[in-house]
Amino acid sequence: MFYRPEDGHGLPHNPFNAVVSPRPIGWISTRGTDGSENLAPYSFFNAVAYVPPQVMFASTSAKPDRGDTKDSVANIRDTGVFCVNIVEFAMKDLMNQTSGAWDKGVDEFDDAGIARDACETIACSRVSDAPAALECKLTQIVQLPGEANFVVLGEVTGIHLRDDCLKDGIFDVLSYNPLARMGYKDYTVVRDKFPLSRPGE
Repeated sequence: MFYRPEDGHGLPHNPFNAVVSPRPIGWISTRGTDGSENLAPYSFFNAVAYVPPQVMFASTSAKPDRGDTKDSVANIRDTGVFCVNIVEFAMKDLMNQTSGAWDKGVDEFDDAGIARDACETIACSRVSDAPAALECKLTQIVQLPGEANFVVLGEVTGIHLRDDCLKDGIFDVLSYNPLARMGYKDYTVVRDKFPLSRPGE
């Protein structure tokens, strides 16, 4: 099968959503200028550089009470900071609860019963029990073609690692089983790993 996205695919659901998978999930926490807090998952998320460490996530829809975007991007535009919380399999239902298109006044930490702690380098909360959390300062927001498509890039200014995820000096992803997004309503979980050396290593 071949199709041009501009012509449509003729299938019951958009296959593009499933082609690039699995995708890590960035559980983004932000704080508005009024002190209200927001927590929402984004599967267009990844690390993009080592030195200095940098990450990105993309928001692709809007809410009537936020104009051209959603709460996360709106808060980051106003404050210049955000935190990426890593999602483990055990938190899948909590993460899913925070994915709703809630009014901007809803605090997802409270709504889902998620414990929070203050970040160290930025004015924002983080998920207390997350395997890892990346405190970030905004470097740029890029508007992409299409309605409400924004890429947010940030430099990591602080990193929290949960103690039980450190094994023999290694951050062990199998100790918490990362949750990842596939296509449609499907998710997956990392339970296996294997080493693979590059040529010459």
